[in-house]
Amino acid sequence: MDVERLRAFVALARARRFVRAARALGVSQPSLSRRVQQLEQDVGAKLVVRTPAGIVLTSSGERFLPHAERALASVDAGRNAIDHLSGQPRGAIALGSQPNLSAYVLPVVLARFHERYPSIVLRLREGTNEQIEELLAAGEIELALTNLPVRRLDLAVQRLWQEDYMLAVPVGHRLESIGRSIALAEIAGEPLVVIRGIPPTVALFAACDERGVQPRVVVEADNLEAVRRLVERGLGVTLLPRMMAEAADPRKLRAVEIARGGLSRHIALVHRGEAYLTAAAKALRVVVIEMLARKKGSERNKKR
Repeated sequence: MDVERLRAFVALARARRFVRAARALGVSQPSLSRRVQQLEQDVGAKLVVRTPAGIVLTSSGERFLPHAERALASVDAGRNAIDHLSGQPRGAIALGSQPNLSAYVLPVVLARFHERYPSIVLRLREGTNEQIEELLAAGEIELALTNLPVRRLDLAVQRLWQEDYMLAVPVGHRLESIGRSIALAEIAGEPLVVIRGIPPTVALFAACDERGVQPRVVVEADNLEAVRRLVERGLGVTLLPRMMAEAADPRKLRAVEIARGGLSRHIALVHRGEAYLTAAAKALRVVVIEMLARKKGSERNKKR
């Protein structure tokens, strides 16, 4: 049974759409469709059905999927075992990350890694927590930086650092020079720029509910970089991770500390387990931990 056919089926089962699965594998849609059809011929059963809402697995597909995933995991582990014999990191690494971590944390880390291993190709994939976990589980990326908690119990998690959220306001806002930390309840009634469903937005809505105030959402965005830029334009206020808030242009945006008991996020390095890491992925893991541990130490010293 062809490994690439299995990989095509697993990717399609995860993405539920040919466009997404083909993009994830770096192949054309006709090629992906052909591989899945060939696999169906191999197993003698229909595995997927197209619907207007996307791909649906047949009962045969549902039963076959965990076996296909285990087969791919075994093949990948075998390849890694052979790779380890050389002892030299080589090839390419697929790294997953949330967009804000890619922009504010990874550039210095990946630059250091490239200095040490200039022949290794780095492939960066961005997405939400859920998307990153699915990419890891499907073997499409080897390592990832993401927020905790991680939902999947089959993933190995290594905590890296914790950071607070700060209130981000446009320059000239009444809270800009308040001179003290602010409670979330004091933000109730302010125009808000948010991403629906994420922890800081949930916290802001809870603070409004505590005050008996309906949240004044001005704009809903889908990424933190857009949220930051909208706040800079004066559309409203928001909560941003400390690294983003403090890196913003002080001529456009000011960051205000949240009072004790505020909100924080935990960042972790996640992968499928030691057996699935190539020598190159292990080398990158070392650099990530080394650089971010140094970053955490310097931040603690600044606060003192």
